[in-house]
Amino acid sequence: MSTQELPNWLKQRSFLTPNRIALSFGEEDYTFKDLWTKAIMMAEKLHTLLNSNHEPFVGLMIKNKVESVFVIHAIQQLGLTTVLLNHRLSPNELSYQIKDMNLRTIIYDDEFEDKLEGLSEEKKQLNKVSVSTLFNAPPSRFEIRDYFQLDQACSVMYTSGTTGAPKGVLQSYGNHWWSAIGSSLNLGISENDAWLCSVPLFHISGYSIVMRSVIYGMKVRLYESFDVNSINEELQSGSITIMSVVSNMLQRMTKSLGERSYHSNFRCMLLGGGPAPLPLLETCKEKGIPVFQTYGMTETSSQIVTLSPEYSFSKLGSAGKPLFPSEIRIVSKSDKTLPYEEGEIVVKGPNVTKGYYKREEANRKSFDEGWFYTGDIGYVDEEGFLFVLDRRSDLIISGGENVYPAEIESVLLALDGVDDVGVVGISHDHWGQVPCAFIVRNDPPFLTEETVINYCKEKLAAFKQPNKVIFVKEIPRNASNKILRRVLREQWEQGGFSHED
Repeated sequence: MSTQELPNWLKQRSFLTPNRIALSFGEEDYTFKDLWTKAIMMAEKLHTLLNSNHEPFVGLMIKNKVESVFVIHAIQQLGLTTVLLNHRLSPNELSYQIKDMNLRTIIYDDEFEDKLEGLSEEKKQLNKVSVSTLFNAPPSRFEIRDYFQLDQACSVMYTSGTTGAPKGVLQSYGNHWWSAIGSSLNLGISENDAWLCSVPLFHISGYSIVMRSVIYGMKVRLYESFDVNSINEELQSGSITIMSVVSNMLQRMTKSLGERSYHSNFRCMLLGGGPAPLPLLETCKEKGIPVFQTYGMTETSSQIVTLSPEYSFSKLGSAGKPLFPSEIRIVSKSDKTLPYEEGEIVVKGPNVTKGYYKREEANRKSFDEGWFYTGDIGYVDEEGFLFVLDRRSDLIISGGENVYPAEIESVLLALDGVDDVGVVGISHDHWGQVPCAFIVRNDPPFLTEETVINYCKEKLAAFKQPNKVIFVKEIPRNASNKILRRVLREQWEQGGFSHED
């Protein structure tokens, strides 16, 4: 084995701890030996279906089910790269990603049959394989690899850029490995650990838990969806030690919990998905819930900054310090990382992607000598603790999903009757934030709010659709003709925006 290789982690894990529980779903448990056997079985069947097609990428549209975990590992065993497709996207959005990756095969949960049938006509030639079809396919032998190449692309997940054009983030085996190692050096590992996963497997938050499971030898308790009452019961029982959440999930959990508390075995509530409201963190402190606020993104293969255990309460509101061996700095007007000086958060480390797939211009803008320019704004205090002020000034985080205003604006500008548009995030009790569209109508103003909403339902995923539509006289812009979203947001909050006459 060279320094650029890792042992095939599932094969190695099934050798080291074959009888340890790897995966739990409902009443079913699977050991690491079971997981290895199932993954190889699925890989042999997929090998048959792919036939002689030497395609490097395989699309995967899944739900949180045990079969999904088997397929994730099967694709890795075949040496292919998994392209995770968000089933919440509209057919147009999915078609774009499929074309961008030149996907020829998509494996999908049987529930998404109708979703894939809704793709545009030119995608009908896709080799669409349901999970049930895969299970029933005949097996064929393939050569099992002993090693993974650190620089090989393991997975691709799409994230929207500020221009609204989605970009495929290349995540290597090395990225996932170092993400897991960095987290373990901060949180520690116990043979009794069990990580509850109710976040989507097609997001980096869920996918990284599956990777850490085989690297750590850790049990994953998988939930198909976020069930507040069942999850709270599990956390009170003592069977769970770690869980990943976003603010919206944690708010619902604390509300449902009432005066009760979690078992002392529960040692880490890993909180990501954007800055957490301070009142929520204070509530968790009062209830003794060990919240570890994190900062990370798809480009960093999950968290890159996390609050260490000993600072979980004394540095309330901070995302913490960079995980070993990652680095952060703040690019500000002084061009130095000075305490409390606001600027762009820039990160570096072996868990950071090398770039976006086929996006040379974006790569030139975002990467410089190994440093990734996040576009997020924050500062560090005198001890080096990071405080995130905004998840990109334009970014809307709705229920943990990233929503980019420019993407919605691009869709709306194609609607007949729209002269100008600006989209910002507004507060929402349930989702944290939701998109609000400010629209300047053509003269005469025949466009209605209902027309706009219905149009967006056809073009955008549900979480991207404007929750409110407000018709205004003009969209505030600066001298460079860029939308002043901060002004729009302030006008909404103060009720001082100029309604259309």
